[in-house]
Amino acid sequence: MQRRALLLVPLATPALAQVERPIRLIVPFAAGTSSDVQARLLALHMVPHLPQPVVVENRAGAGGVVGAEAVARATDGHTILLGSNGPLVNNPVLAPRMPYAVPDDFAALSLVSRSPLTLTVRADSAIRDVAGWVVAARAGGLAIGSSGQGSATHFLIEQLFAAAGVRAEHVPYRGSSLSVPDVVAGNLPSVMAEISSVQPLWRDGRLRVLATTAPRRSVLMPDIPTLIEAGFPGLTGGSWAALVGPSAMPAATRAAIATATQRAMETPTYLDRQRELGADVAAPAERGPAALLAFWRAELDRTRATAASARITAE
Repeated sequence: MQRRALLLVPLATPALAQVERPIRLIVPFAAGTSSDVQARLLALHMVPHLPQPVVVENRAGAGGVVGAEAVARATDGHTILLGSNGPLVNNPVLAPRMPYAVPDDFAALSLVSRSPLTLTVRADSAIRDVAGWVVAARAGGLAIGSSGQGSATHFLIEQLFAAAGVRAEHVPYRGSSLSVPDVVAGNLPSVMAEISSVQPLWRDGRLRVLATTAPRRSVLMPDIPTLIEAGFPGLTGGSWAALVGPSAMPAATRAAIATATQRAMETPTYLDRQRELGADVAAPAERGPAALLAFWRAELDRTRATAASARITAE
């Protein structure tokens, strides 16, 4: 599936004049998905800081691999990817063969946002906090849903099992749009789900969020503790979005796009819209190419370790 949107640009700025050709921003998922919305929002706020248009193009397939491969193989010097942990971490770890190598076939540009997960139960559950969830898991008979085998939610569940020294029945769904309603209906006692899927029902008083997986309290749920605060140091994770280009991308183009991205992320309207989408914008110290690369490598190492210890395989 391909869908393009041309975003026109104001006057060029001299500092970014080295970027001359239109930028193709590849989204490796279908139009209308959260990644697609993220890409179009970012492109809209990047264009005032670039001397050319940004074309957003959807290249869906194979869990994001099709679009990521297109960027890894691009030789035009102006094609970039709004990547995420699926095509950039989880799939490369779980798939025996991949058409690209991570991170070697890509140029890190900027971490864009994090979308923390939540450990959630129904509002009337007897489980009141993370400690209570651990007690219930240790007693046996507890189940927890994820958004799919090998998903970010599945990896966080396995990391929580290991950190707490417990096991519960893992119930993989095909997305949080299916797992979260089952908790509300009383068919599933707990779920690890994206904050954006949980927040409306939490606000309505139908769900109880025990903790988030953010590294610090989320601005979206400032009263909810993190798993770190609940006694699990270093236990963070969730979905994230990042801009990357092909490894052959010229250094000047990398720098110009990275700068435009960071300026876009400081725009008040961009920040407000990201909060509405259930995402925490990456902190300034996390946004640069070097910071993204370090974050990416750490995610790969942690995911490989979790996949090996928990024997996670692709569907």
